[in-house]
Amino acid sequence: MPSWTRTVDAKYGVAVWNFKGTQEYHIPLQIGDTVNILQVCEGWYRGYSLKNRSVTGIFPASIIHIKNAVVELRGNQENIISTEVPMVQEITTTLREWSNIWKQLYMTGQISKFRQVTSMMCNLMERRSQLLSGTLPQDELKELKQEVTTKIDFGNKMLELDLVVRDENGNILDPDQTSIISLFRAHKKATQHITDLMREETFQSQSEYSRFVRLTSSPTNALFIWVRNFVCKIGEEAELFMSLYDPHEQKIISENYLFRWASTGLPKEIDMLNNLKVVFTDLGSKDLNRERIYLVCQIVRVGRMELKETNAKKMTQGLRRPFGVSAMDITDILKGKADSDEDKHHFIPFQQVAAENDFLHTLIHKVVAAKDINHKGQGLWVSMKLLTGDLKQIRKDHPHLVDRNTVVARKMGFPEIIMPGDVRNDIYVTLVQGEFDKQNKTTQKNVEVLMCVCDERGDVIPNAVSQGAGDKPVTHYQSVVYYQIKQQRWMETVKVAIAIEDVQRTHLRFTFKHRSSAESRDKGEKIFAMAYVKLMKPDGTTLRDGEHDLVLYKGDSRKLEDASIYLSNLSCKQMADQKLNLGSSFRSSSGGHPICSRDSFQISTLVCSTKLTQNVDLLGLLKWRSNTSALNENLKKLMKVDGGEVVKFLQDTLDALFSIMMEFSDDSTYDKLVFDALVFLIGLIADRKFQHFNAVLEAYIRQHFSATLAYKKLLSVLTGYVDIASRGLECEPLKRAFKALEYIFKFTVRSRCLYSQLYEGKEKMEYEVSVQRLFEKFNVLMQSKQEGNTLLMQGASLKYLPTVLQDVASIFDPNLLSNLLRSFIQNLPPDRLVKQKLQSMTAIVNTELFQKEECRAILLPIMTTTLNGLIQRRDEEEACVELLSNILEVLYRQNMGNPDRDIQDIMDKLLRSVNQMVIGLGRDHSLISNFVACMTAILSQMEHSHYTNYINAFQTRQDLMDFLMETFIMFKDLIGKNVYPPDWMVMSMVQNRVFLRAISQYAETLNKMFLNSNCFELQLWNNYFHLTVAFLTQESLQLENFSNAKRAAIICKYGDMRGIIGAGIRDMWYNLGQHKIRFIPGMVGPILEMTLVPEVELRKSTIPIFFDMMHCEFQYKGDFRTFEDEIIKNLDHEVEGGRGDEEYKHLFESILLKHCRINQHLEKQGETFVALVTGLLARLLDYRTVMNDENQAHSMSCTVNLLNFYKDIDREEMYIRYLYKLRDLHLFYENFTEAAFTLLLHAKLLKWADDQFASHIQDFQGFQTQRQLKENLYNKIIEYFDKGKMWEEAIHLCKELAEQYEMQVFDYELLSETLQRQAKFYEKIMNVLRPKPDYFAIGYNGQSFPTFIRNKVFIYRGKEYERREDLEQMLLTQFPNMELMKTTSSPGDEIKNSPGQFVQCFTVQPILAEQQQFRNKNVPEQIMGFFKANNVLKFSYSRPIRRGPKDPENEFASMWIERTTFTTAYKMPGILRWFEVVQTSLTYVSPLENAIETMQSSNDKILTMINQHHSDPNLSINPLSMLLNGTVDPAVMGGFAKYETAFFTEKYMSEHPEDMDNITKLKDLIAWQIPLLDEGIRVHGKKVTEALKPFHDRMVECFAQLKTKVENQYGIRDLSFFEERRGGGGGGGGGGGSRPRSMIRSFRPLSVISSSSLSSASSDKETSRVSVDSAEPPLPKKQISRSQEKPPDSGMKEIEEKRLTRRENRISGLFASRKSSVSAPTPPPDVDEEPSRLSQLVSDTRMVESHPDPEQPAKERSPSLSGQTFSSINGFSGRIKSARPPPLPRKINPSLLESFSQDQGDPLLSPPVHQGSAMEQFQNKAACPATPDDSKTLKSPPPPPPPKNKRVAPHSQS
Repeated sequence: MPSWTRTVDAKYGVAVWNFKGTQEYHIPLQIGDTVNILQVCEGWYRGYSLKNRSVTGIFPASIIHIKNAVVELRGNQENIISTEVPMVQEITTTLREWSNIWKQLYMTGQISKFRQVTSMMCNLMERRSQLLSGTLPQDELKELKQEVTTKIDFGNKMLELDLVVRDENGNILDPDQTSIISLFRAHKKATQHITDLMREETFQSQSEYSRFVRLTSSPTNALFIWVRNFVCKIGEEAELFMSLYDPHEQKIISENYLFRWASTGLPKEIDMLNNLKVVFTDLGSKDLNRERIYLVCQIVRVGRMELKETNAKKMTQGLRRPFGVSAMDITDILKGKADSDEDKHHFIPFQQVAAENDFLHTLIHKVVAAKDINHKGQGLWVSMKLLTGDLKQIRKDHPHLVDRNTVVARKMGFPEIIMPGDVRNDIYVTLVQGEFDKQNKTTQKNVEVLMCVCDERGDVIPNAVSQGAGDKPVTHYQSVVYYQIKQQRWMETVKVAIAIEDVQRTHLRFTFKHRSSAESRDKGEKIFAMAYVKLMKPDGTTLRDGEHDLVLYKGDSRKLEDASIYLSNLSCKQMADQKLNLGSSFRSSSGGHPICSRDSFQISTLVCSTKLTQNVDLLGLLKWRSNTSALNENLKKLMKVDGGEVVKFLQDTLDALFSIMMEFSDDSTYDKLVFDALVFLIGLIADRKFQHFNAVLEAYIRQHFSATLAYKKLLSVLTGYVDIASRGLECEPLKRAFKALEYIFKFTVRSRCLYSQLYEGKEKMEYEVSVQRLFEKFNVLMQSKQEGNTLLMQGASLKYLPTVLQDVASIFDPNLLSNLLRSFIQNLPPDRLVKQKLQSMTAIVNTELFQKEECRAILLPIMTTTLNGLIQRRDEEEACVELLSNILEVLYRQNMGNPDRDIQDIMDKLLRSVNQMVIGLGRDHSLISNFVACMTAILSQMEHSHYTNYINAFQTRQDLMDFLMETFIMFKDLIGKNVYPPDWMVMSMVQNRVFLRAISQYAETLNKMFLNSNCFELQLWNNYFHLTVAFLTQESLQLENFSNAKRAAIICKYGDMRGIIGAGIRDMWYNLGQHKIRFIPGMVGPILEMTLVPEVELRKSTIPIFFDMMHCEFQYKGDFRTFEDEIIKNLDHEVEGGRGDEEYKHLFESILLKHCRINQHLEKQGETFVALVTGLLARLLDYRTVMNDENQAHSMSCTVNLLNFYKDIDREEMYIRYLYKLRDLHLFYENFTEAAFTLLLHAKLLKWADDQFASHIQDFQGFQTQRQLKENLYNKIIEYFDKGKMWEEAIHLCKELAEQYEMQVFDYELLSETLQRQAKFYEKIMNVLRPKPDYFAIGYNGQSFPTFIRNKVFIYRGKEYERREDLEQMLLTQFPNMELMKTTSSPGDEIKNSPGQFVQCFTVQPILAEQQQFRNKNVPEQIMGFFKANNVLKFSYSRPIRRGPKDPENEFASMWIERTTFTTAYKMPGILRWFEVVQTSLTYVSPLENAIETMQSSNDKILTMINQHHSDPNLSINPLSMLLNGTVDPAVMGGFAKYETAFFTEKYMSEHPEDMDNITKLKDLIAWQIPLLDEGIRVHGKKVTEALKPFHDRMVECFAQLKTKVENQYGIRDLSFFEERRGGGGGGGGGGGSRPRSMIRSFRPLSVISSSSLSSASSDKETSRVSVDSAEPPLPKKQISRSQEKPPDSGMKEIEEKRLTRRENRISGLFASRKSSVSAPTPPPDVDEEPSRLSQLVSDTRMVESHPDPEQPAKERSPSLSGQTFSSINGFSGRIKSARPPPLPRKINPSLLESFSQDQGDPLLSPPVHQGSAMEQFQNKAACPATPDDSKTLKSPPPPPPPKNKRVAPHSQS
């Protein structure tokens, strides 16, 4: 049989197919999951997924792709490491981590970020493929690596993942191989880099910030232009000169880019079509910061003089004539404010010259200044892009744009930074202007200037002139011809490019010629003038930059070009003026040409050459040997030469200086001058503009420098300068020399090395002595305490002297040098230049000198001593931490010798100072993280011996204890408030590792020195335990909260530190022995927090500590009540904070029970305790589960469960805490009524007494006595009741407050305010509309619901205007998988036990409890309406069913009503918007009883609406119209005719003799409907509009027929009240004011509420009826009827009228009635649900829950409805006492009751019983004030339940 074998090569693989797994031992895999493979057998692998290493199973080998990997053994565990390229592994890991977040982004609808991550992930996958291909060259691989790391870092930051720290090559830093200081600096650098990336991304939309920073940070930039098209109708060939233009300076700043356009409208060279590309280079930050910059294009046409000339053959051709200009402002593009993209096309409008003698340069000004150009669609189409870098860089970065065909147009002038290899020799010549006399012509000349480059013989050098970049050079340059203008202004620039060696013998020659438009005349035109200028002066310097006014010569055109003649003449008028001043004549000399005195011509030149100089002083130094007498002067003049000129000749200048030094080696005449000149040169290179010449200088020193004796001269001069300064004298050269000190010593050392090589080490001693002498002079300088110049010199010495150490140490004794440096530092007075001294020491540390162990031994002690003093004084913190960081960084490096002594020195002097600095600095201090890193680095480099030495070094035990206390407090503070950003995971874990090691070391000290009884330190041990628990529970160690990849990485690198520290805590606890009791209860909370960490092994090892605590307290006190209280209190906070789970509950229970059962003394109490805690934990877990849920029902229900629990176990503080949590939840959801009832529970715990109370609630810590707090609570409760429109409840509290103010505290001001407040509530009751809330029954059926609602029914109190559809939608949101049941029947066990979620939701009607105070009284509807929907305990739901055969003619005959009555646990409203149904009863209403209820309801509705119209004449008539029409017109609802055919037949009466009373009652109700309808139609007739008159007439007609029929059959009924209102008190005989007896029996007053018999199937009609019913009548206006007018002849009538007036004022109800009842037969067994439309015909049924009046004789009591089951409940009686929410659903034992309540009869704490009326109770209370003894009687047990005959029969019995 095949067996499993261990794999050899196949160790690591990736799933390439999904595997669901069908067996228990299968491991499900998804594509991309990685697995570690352990064994193989017949096509199956055995192993585990890296997602969950704890589960081992099998999976098919066919779905796994094997990857190369190596196995590392760590103990007994195999660690699989992939052998892929590290960058590939990182990309893979990153993609796995991102993919999970990527899915979440899609699920949460973050589309923008989702797309961004998608793009980045695709990019990374593409780069991964390129890396795996292995075909990339090294440079491209490096670039790709940089791009990938940047992308990963940016994505991690955007997705809020951990920061990845890397080295310079992009490799991830290994914390095991990196010092803590390096790690910290890498984190800071990476954070800054990512911040910059994020900032660029943030500003990407406007791109302003990122582009501007990028561009200005680059030394040089370039503008790429792509000419797409030129649209212009010219008709001739054209030349287009494109350049950059500064309108402020009004000059062109770049070379021209020239391209030619043919007359056909295409480029002249067709190959250039769509290939006209140019890049303008050398743009520096100054150019980008110009105020404005334009791209201009000057168009010159080449052809005839005038375009309008028709005979082209006879016209002169080839003339360059001005045509127009295009210009575009590109400032925003250059500054990065606008997008620049090669794909975006810009249109530059074209402006043609107004006349062809307009100067193009002038036209540029006009176009730039113009706001709008009438271009007529003509212009240039270009694309442009701003590129960063020099030409070499942009060719590399943008090869698709800048290729070999792209033209390069340089800036006219040097760039801001001159590159050493940039050889350039460009001379730009601009034809500026000229003025020419017309001489013998009648019109002005059309002058053309012809320029060429000639040698000394006058021969023209070919192709030496460039008209523009992109065009071939020409021999002669022709200017533009302007037509007949005297003063010409060309402003045309060309470039002269000749070999450097030819410059000195060349000159420029300009000839001037008149051009005629006619070809015949033009041929005869000769040169009429000439001018020239030489490019180099006689002294060897080039032509100066700027304008030159040239001398124009005239004469024979052939002789004008004779160089032998004109070269002997003056070229410039400036030279002529000088000669004139000297008295010489220049009008004509030695046969020279005569001068054109009336003509003038100016040019401008600019020399951009790295080999030609315009400076005569520099030239004089370079050629010093030719004139040694001027050497002194030339050396001085050198320091005044422009830097740009000097650096161009750097090597030549240095050679000259050192040759002078060597030439005069025995003479010191020129030593200081040469030294100063050398300092000047080195200082130049320090300038940013020439910074790139550092490499040139370094190369010169290494390769070209050869002055072997220079070191003597340099050291001598420098020593002399320092000596002067040390004496306090002014020494300006030394100030300059300090900046060049590094390179001076490079020259010195190189010179000495050359000398030593040449002479085999000769004069070594002399050299060392000279160097030592120099340093000693520096040391003398440092001793001075003078201010001013000396202070400056000392600061410069500190700054620049360390720069020479690297070179000096190479040929000087390191130890001697170190001693000199130590003296150098020590000599400076302590409080002088502190920051500079620290910076100097930092620079010394960074030299190789400090890396030598023997040198460190000399230098480090002075550094640590200095640091110690400064850190303790909090002086120069930044410089201190920088120095300390560098020291620690150096000591970590390899090959530093043995650093133990150095670490010991740092530890002894600095560890405690740094600790105290960390403690003292605020967490928001900018340097706190630096100091923490230093402290961590010190601890990490300390060995065990260091700890031992340090502990032993303390002089006293108190000092040691103080140190340990400081350390523990500091560690705990750093763990709780990490100074590093949250994404610095590596830094945090390294810090934890170091802290863990330190804590273990200090724990040994605790055990050795602070454990014995005589030396035990409670606070020190306490701090230790709190520190270790804080360490264990810190967020960064909770691995279960991390992704799989992060968790695996942390375990692999650091392990799970929680197990180590947990074991340490356990051992330290057990070491305490007899001292344990001192840590109870203080350590209960921390230990609980530790055990709640979700790590199974940790829990198993630490939970037994609880038993040890219980046992310990039990031994000392006999119980463990303190421990129990503490654990309950802390458990609440911990679980609420997110800790704890079901697993913990089971572990806690099993472990503690196991230990308790072993100990016979603790077994019983222990089991009780465990049951208590696990019960609390279960409730707390439920509460936490729903705490942040949107389901307010769940969160509130769980809160109430906790309330009850804490009340049961007598934990008042926690009880009150959750009361306020419940209150806050209600306020959040605006449940003001429920919030008030909740707060009332707290108020009832308080007495009206001045006793002190323990403040449990933060809000009320300002109150001292119970009275103050209770008063405040009452005011808040009244405010909430007011917001909830529960003014009746608020009135009760107002009355109680008023009694206190009046009878107890005698504060009549507050009494007045309270009574006024109370009066406003009465007013609101009568005037403000209060919509009645709907009540809904909700049943949660199925096992998937939470336990506290599973298979239970709740009554829910809806908000104002909340519909059932709204509630169902809310339920669907809370339970998306629920199924809404269609039936309202109670579900069977099959549904209740099913795994699904089935919800029933339907409307129920509240059953009004009888209000004794309203009995036999007319109560306004505004008052009575409140009790119809509030203080309700029972609710009904009615649905029609059918018995027997269905009568198609009359469905009423067989329609029964099944009425379900729900009894809730507490009255509503209460502390929740819903309460559980605790009892359900079922009754049946016969068809006849249903008919009675329907008729009763119909009459009530009519009567109510009539009263409303009597009270408010302005009411809308529409509802009345609908109601009357629906009753009068039998076609609408069938009327009561159906009842007649169903019940009034002889057959029915004979078959049902028992129903005769009910039939009589139904007839009576039908008869009473007639007078009601009569009055309603009368009111309707008064208000009806003309449009509705036909409708009203139709109703009157129908009513007349109905009235006749009814009165004939059922008798006449009379409503005298309406008669009295209509106009008379006395008509109609003697019975005017009396009411018929039958009416009193038939009618109930308006104070009785009805309950609609509505089924869920009729929801639409139900909604409409409810909306009508719930409309409350507004406050009626007092009306005066005609009966109140006093007749003069009748006193009896006056009395009657007064009586009627009082009656009219009670308008909400008309009559008092006895409660009628009907007897309902027991439902037959064959009752079926009625599925037909009967449900739509069921009218509203009204029910009242009646209480028999004990005073009423039995014979006068009406029997109750036999079809309903009633129970005795607590009605409205005692509302002063019961104006609070119902009791919590818990039974409270008498002892607990005593602590929570002062009122025996409080319905909150006892079952409801019948009490007297509210007024009776209040009167009794007022008559009998409470005595001290009363409180005792109130504490008696709750009263017994009500008699059985008053209880509701349970559902099973019904």
